Formats: sequence, structure tokens, C-alpha cells
Amino acid sequence: GAGLSPEKRAVLGASLLLLQRDYRFERVWFWGCIQGVRGAYYIAEGLGPDRAAPRSRLYSLNCVEWNLLPPVTKEMVAQAEQLKGRFQGDPSFEYEYTEINAEDAERLLEDGKETVIKEESRLVATIEQIDRAVGIIPRGAFVKTPLGSVHENRNFEGLSLTEAKKLSSYFHFAEPVNLKNKTLLEKADLDPSTDFLDSLEHDIPQGSWTVQLEKGGTVVVLRSLLWLGLTFYHVPMTKQYGYVYFGSGEKNLDLPFML
Repeated sequence: GAGLSPEKRAVLGASLLLLQRDYRFERVWFWGCIQGVRGAYYIAEGLGPDRAAPRSRLYSLNCVEWNLLPPVTKEMVAQAEQLKGRFQGDPSFEYEYTEINAEDAERLLEDGKETVIKEESRLVATIEQIDRAVGIIPRGAFVKTPLGSVHENRNFEGLSLTEAKKLSSYFHFAEPVNLKNKTLLEKADLDPSTDFLDSLEHDIPQGSWTVQLEKGGTVVVLRSLLWLGLTFYHVPMTKQYGYVYFGSGEKNLDLPFML
């Protein structure tokens, strides 16, 4: 039920175009909003010619001025996973390591690293986690070239209504994990140019997605129960699709008990 006010929409419409021009992105996506205690982070992602390349991420507190987030590292993600509770809404806010043991703290001090995490680092790690876990695209929307780069498929005309209702018609827009474990027999029916990503049907836990038809069956909406607030939409038989996240940036760890 969360959304943007008409004022915010109008401001974003202008500022995202300026963002695309200033940073020379090929495309800019409005990614969503992470709600903090004292303020909200509005997030945008800048894309280059290769859609599989790491994306540039930017945040804004007022939808007008944008700040580039640092590239995410595995260390950042590991640190962010230890943190519990809401975001504050202040990028310079520092979290203390509460669950860190004495040995780790000593090692961090020896390495010259701080035993605090800035909210900016937690923000970029959370965006990465959400993109990796629940950032999705319809099957066939992107094609992989023989050289390995990924581009938007110009021939994609949308999924049919029957296909759009199936979880197997949607892919994680992230580095595939399950695909490598498939047998040659399972891979025989796959098209390497379009089926190069993991589909949603084998997501763990089973039932972490809801598929609903809205507007009289003209729009298919997928919602994630693992990251509450992520909504994906697709209008069957058209090129219209996308996802947006409006939430607190916290993973729903109670999901296995709710299913």
C-alpha cells in the first residue's frame, strides 16, 4: 500500500533524467524506498550497455540531490547481515558491532579497521541482498550474447497470460546458482540465450512468492514474502514489467513459521 506522493513523483521525473545525463548512464531505474526511523532513502540504479555488469547505486533523502553509493563488497554484506533493527535515516549514523566476539574485534583493530559500521555501508549491502534474492525479470526479457554480455531483448513482446501465472516464467536477475547444479538432461530443453538465469520455482522456502492477478486479470503482480515490500508487475502481451521495493530494509526471518 506504500507509494509516492504526486510531489515526489514530479520531482523524481525531473531529477532522474538529470541523473542519467550527469553520470552518462544508458538507463536509470527507480529502485524504491527504504524507510528509516527519522527519514527515508530513495534509491536509483544506473545501468550501462551490459545489463549483467555491476550497477551503480545512488540514494537521495529528498528525491532531488543524489549521492553515489560505494561498490558493495562481500565483507559489507556479511557485516550488514549481523545488524538487526530499523534503519535510522541518517547515512553517517554508526552501528556498533554488538554480536562480535573479542577475537574478531581485536583482529579488526590490528588490521586498522573500525569496529563500527556506517549506515551507508549497511544501505548498499541491503540493496545488494534484495537485488540478489528477489530482483526479478520475465523469461525472455533479456538475451545473453555469445560473448557473455547481457542485453535487453528487442523481440520480447511479453508473456502470455497462462505463462505469466507460472513462477517458472520469472528469473532472478542475478548470478545463477541452481543452474550450475542442473543435469545435462534438465539443461537439454533450455535455450542458452534466454535461460541463463535461475527461475523462481525452486526458491527456498517454497511459497515465498505470491502471484496475483489485478485490474481484471490484465496485470500480474508478484510479491515477495521474504523481503516484505518488494512488488513486481508485468502486463501480459506487452513489454511492461518492473519491480519496486518499499519497506524497512529488514528480511522476514519468521517466514518459515508463517507458511
